[in-house]
Amino acid sequence: MDSSEALPPPPPIIPANFVPTKAESGKAPKAGKEESQTKFLPMVRRGVGTKGQKIQLLSNHFRVGVGIKDSLFFHYSCIILWFRVGTHGDGHDSPSHGEKKRMRRQSQSKTIKAVISYAAKIPIQAIADALRGQDSEHFQEALRVLDIILRQHAAKQGCLLVRQSFFHDNPRNYTDLGGGVQGCRGFHSSFRPTQGGLSLNIDVSTTMVVKPGPVLDFLCENQNVKHPNLIDWTKAILLSYFNYIKVLMFAKRVLKNLRIKANNIEYKISGLSDNPCRTQKFSMKDGKDSNGEPRLIEITVYNYYKHHKGIELPYSADFPCINVGKPKRPTYFPVELCTLISLQRYTKALTNLQRAQLVEKSRQKPNERKEALAGSLRNSRYGNEPMLRSSGITIESDFTRVEGRILQPPRLVVGNEESFIPRGGRWNFNNKKLVKPMRLERWAVVNFSARCDTRFLCNTIKKCAEMKGIYINPPYQVFEEDGRSRRDPAPLRVERMYQLVKSKLPGPPQLLLCILPERKNSDIYGPWKRRSLADEGVATQCIAPTKINDQYITNVLLKINAKLGGMNSFLSMECAPSIPLLHNEATLILGMDVSHGSPGRSDVPSIAAVVSSRKWPSISCYRAAVRTQSPKVEMIQSLFKPVPSNDGTKDEGIIRELIMDFYETSNQRKPQQIIIFRDGVSESQFIKVLNEELVPIIEACKYLDEKWSPKFTFIVAQKNHHTKFFKDNAPDNVPPGTVIDSQICHPKNNDFYMCSHAGMIGTTRPTHYQVLHDEIGFSADDLQEIVHSLSYVYQRSTTAISIVAPVCYAHLAAAQMAQFIKFDELSETSSSHGGTTIPGAVHVPQLPLLHQDVANSMFFC
Repeated sequence: MDSSEALPPPPPIIPANFVPTKAESGKAPKAGKEESQTKFLPMVRRGVGTKGQKIQLLSNHFRVGVGIKDSLFFHYSCIILWFRVGTHGDGHDSPSHGEKKRMRRQSQSKTIKAVISYAAKIPIQAIADALRGQDSEHFQEALRVLDIILRQHAAKQGCLLVRQSFFHDNPRNYTDLGGGVQGCRGFHSSFRPTQGGLSLNIDVSTTMVVKPGPVLDFLCENQNVKHPNLIDWTKAILLSYFNYIKVLMFAKRVLKNLRIKANNIEYKISGLSDNPCRTQKFSMKDGKDSNGEPRLIEITVYNYYKHHKGIELPYSADFPCINVGKPKRPTYFPVELCTLISLQRYTKALTNLQRAQLVEKSRQKPNERKEALAGSLRNSRYGNEPMLRSSGITIESDFTRVEGRILQPPRLVVGNEESFIPRGGRWNFNNKKLVKPMRLERWAVVNFSARCDTRFLCNTIKKCAEMKGIYINPPYQVFEEDGRSRRDPAPLRVERMYQLVKSKLPGPPQLLLCILPERKNSDIYGPWKRRSLADEGVATQCIAPTKINDQYITNVLLKINAKLGGMNSFLSMECAPSIPLLHNEATLILGMDVSHGSPGRSDVPSIAAVVSSRKWPSISCYRAAVRTQSPKVEMIQSLFKPVPSNDGTKDEGIIRELIMDFYETSNQRKPQQIIIFRDGVSESQFIKVLNEELVPIIEACKYLDEKWSPKFTFIVAQKNHHTKFFKDNAPDNVPPGTVIDSQICHPKNNDFYMCSHAGMIGTTRPTHYQVLHDEIGFSADDLQEIVHSLSYVYQRSTTAISIVAPVCYAHLAAAQMAQFIKFDELSETSSSHGGTTIPGAVHVPQLPLLHQDVANSMFFC
């Protein structure tokens, strides 16, 4: 290194005579209960596939060179014991006094007492060892150090850091999503081990931020009003004190912890005042009394600013104040004097409109994304990062070239024994009939919408159904909602409609077609689904048509047919049968997913859903089992659940329920092979998911029959990753059926990427399949063919989907059942059960059981 480029010596953080002590955090953990229960570890790759037409691709992985392999990083543990800031304690003063005190503090010295102890030595050599397939205890730590260097590099540029994504405060990066929320485009960058060596994975990333500017402007946009005087809390004050508090709590939740500027000083919002600015009082010093002691007077925030600051507050008088102090020592500012600063994450749940806007505006065509990524790498100037340079880390600027293979699509069978091979990952039912159409003889329409032409709708349904081979009678009746009920709560509207339906129909219908008043997230949907599926046992299809045509109605009929027990298409190899390794042995396929509440809602239970194949050798027909579990818990907790009973114990878990269904629908055969597809698990959870989910599944099987030992294959399907593929010198997406299992895949683990669907909009996101466990013994080609085929059995559409159908079904089942408890007041269901309530514990309400008439159906379709 040239002497002119040498780094300055680091500042002395510990005394020269300090003898470092090894911190406990650096020691290898002792074998305890958790370690002793580890039965499974992720498997290693057995080989790569060979089938398919080869295709040359580019990937957004950039080669990383490690020049100085004997470099070392030193890890220190730092514990801050206490702070001392000047000589003043925190307290509540008048707004002006508080401002002066904070300005004085900025010029005073700050004393921080900390204990720094040596924790670990991390060699760069660990990366090279791991890439050669050698186990290295320091490999993950070394990658983490390199990722931290990138984060620090971005932080010095003033970026917002969100995990491994970086966002610059540049107007070109923002897009308005409405409601005072903006999408901010940035870049993800992380180091990844691959078969070709270490690489830097760079991808476009988007996060939601609060629109900077006056707080009042943000609230107006957030509540969709055009003037501050129309903000909800003003109207609520005029209505009642109770309503004022209710709206205030909503505003407090939106604003809390956001950073503002007031009088050119930055603060964090801790809450809102209990009273409006006009009546909110605080104590302020006003001269001295006769004894020379400071005299305190009570004054309102409004009068203080008007009479002592000379600031008129045309809007703030009847608004609550912004509190930037502590609960017992508040400091208030009128809301119209506060301005939100830029690059603040918006972590609340988005509305459907905002989500649609985010998806629409964050899409990029493959060439656009490729150019953006190349530009990001150039602008990052990682070659000038001192820590990377001193470690001998270099990053190439060219996209990594990889070889993919295009698998042939499977042959599909439809009605009249007609078969065909889809083209481009798509097909249609023009001039085709469904392979197993149902007869729809007893059905009715319920209409919650005032805008739908129900006569035209019913005629179009009958015409399209007959074209697809579905025999359908006219609906028994169209039930229109009384217009006077439309302002009532959704559960009450549903109850009234069901009472009307039951009073008119001679018996339970096969189907109720429900026309919703809104297209997205109608509040009718949850109560209607719960009443239909849990209480009445009636299949139901909800629609909110904006335009009724043959294509729309055909898609609706595909869902209805599957819900009633029909099938729209089969794989021809299901009928032969000739599925690799699945037609000789009874095989059960499971798809598992967990759905969590929206961000910031720690009181909403998570929903675990497992769907299972039935009617072997079919792999197109499924049913679902769904349970609630503790909020934000990713591991599924109810797979094996022995509970006391009169006969000892019985298993009330998910797996027993699904295996019994498989047995009953597959000619009394137990599955000898069980393939599990698990969604939503990160790499750091692989060992955990194997030992907390695969182990209970095995236990559930043994509980049914001690002598029964099926073989298991456990595969994690990941969509939340940042690897993309591009055609070389071509603007369109990679073709459907493209699989990649070399070069940019893991150097040791058994993984592959698959683009099974046709990317029509934006850049295709491949699914990353991680095979953690395989007792069945699939070859790479056989397993990739099965995964590819399972992307063609999705009964809701006429396209190959991006992930295997059982995983997609599990996601749908969890989302639909989550609506069952969405409209319940959790506080009402969490009353005492006679036991001691654990402080801080969240009661988990149980989902209502599905009615026996629909429990085995594809109600989630």
